[in-house]
Amino acid sequence: MADSTATVAQPRAHDTREAVLFGGVYGAVLACSMVAALTQYGHTSAASRRYDAVWLVVTACASALAHGYAHYIAERAPHRRWDVLRTLADEWPLVVAVLPTVFLLAGAGWGWWPPKGVEYPAFVLNIVILFGLGIVTARWAARSWLATVLIGMVDAMLGVIVVVANALIK
Repeated sequence: MADSTATVAQPRAHDTREAVLFGGVYGAVLACSMVAALTQYGHTSAASRRYDAVWLVVTACASALAHGYAHYIAERAPHRRWDVLRTLADEWPLVVAVLPTVFLLAGAGWGWWPPKGVEYPAFVLNIVILFGLGIVTARWAARSWLATVLIGMVDAMLGVIVVVANALIK
């Protein structure tokens, strides 16, 4: 016989710090991968850079939706009516993390800077974002400054590995 006094489990709440860090890392790696994939065929016109910027936003939104929905389904707890929307909204940091790269691509598309070669500053920007996120997380964990810098460098290497892997795949 089932116990009628059992409490309903609430879905695991993801705190803001966790969401920002996860989304930031995911978004920076996604941006590196997407820029590498979108420039694979050598399209460097202003129009193609505007197209790349739009596709990066679309991909980030789709990734955020998929990730949020996966969280919602994976928790397998009874949910309230609007929990799915809250879970999806918690993925905003992923979309925000790609916006600097979107800005670089769109700026090249609008003629603010040359569209050819804009992927290199985009890669550097995302590697710097990964380094910065590594620094922030290490300091939050009360690591020494030496350990913090090393952790930031290791995190930045993730971006470098993505860039190199995509270059080799070409």
